[in-house]
Amino acid sequence: MEGIDEYREAGKIASEVREWSKGLIKPGALALDIANSVEERIKDNGAGIAFPCNVSLNDVAAHYTPKENDTLTLGENDLVTIDLGAHVDGYISDTAYTIDLSGENEDLVEASKAALDAAIAMVAPGVSVSDIGATVEDEIRSRGFNPIENLTGHELKQYELHAGMAIPNIKVTFDKVLTEGQAFAIEPFATTGRGRVIEGNITEIFSFIRSVPIRLIEGRKIMALAQERQGLPFPERWFAGTNSLKRTMALRELTKRDALHGYAVLHEIDGGLVSQAEHTLIVTADGCEVTTR
Repeated sequence: MEGIDEYREAGKIASEVREWSKGLIKPGALALDIANSVEERIKDNGAGIAFPCNVSLNDVAAHYTPKENDTLTLGENDLVTIDLGAHVDGYISDTAYTIDLSGENEDLVEASKAALDAAIAMVAPGVSVSDIGATVEDEIRSRGFNPIENLTGHELKQYELHAGMAIPNIKVTFDKVLTEGQAFAIEPFATTGRGRVIEGNITEIFSFIRSVPIRLIEGRKIMALAQERQGLPFPERWFAGTNSLKRTMALRELTKRDALHGYAVLHEIDGGLVSQAEHTLIVTADGCEVTTR
């Protein structure tokens, strides 16, 4: 399989950073410090950052990464999810976990973990993604929670974080089967809410779509990095030190012109608490190899 060594190395690094990062999750910690520390640790280990570190609290399911000078602080009753990724030559690892600082939502945390374990146990060539989704759904519902139906796991390819096939968190009517050599991130989300996410009004993460000319110097810097990352997402805060007003104007223009894709923060529609568990794996002849174990 092309890239197998790179997938393994990226997974090993992400696993180490994930376990190390758990020590950062405590009341009073700044989300910005956590994200910066996680990203620096990935680079210090010799990998690239596959996507900005997500620090999601309570009803936030995905795409919250701190902005420049962000003051968001973890509280003693927060449910905290960290989603991080590394890449080696564009071959990606993606892994996530949830920590309950309140001590009152461990069943919710366990629901996403159990669903992930059950999904991984099913992975093999020829297995239906709908059947995996049904298993995830059953595991979560059996514990009294709901899966988030409009979020899925995703196939990975070189420099492609969402590369085509999806691994649903519910039983679906469409169906595809896994094949040997595919790489996937499987990520069950469990919630106390209805089980759907909606977009919020904050967008801090972007990715490259196409090159367009732009007058602002800040915009040209953004386009240069976006192209360099070959489609991998990046946050606005990586441009700290540039003119913030012009930077925001440039991002707005580039998104409007379909040069960049913006990832809005996703919230559970009812404000329900959300937990997530995620591993990256490669489908093998007789099952799978979990690279981020």
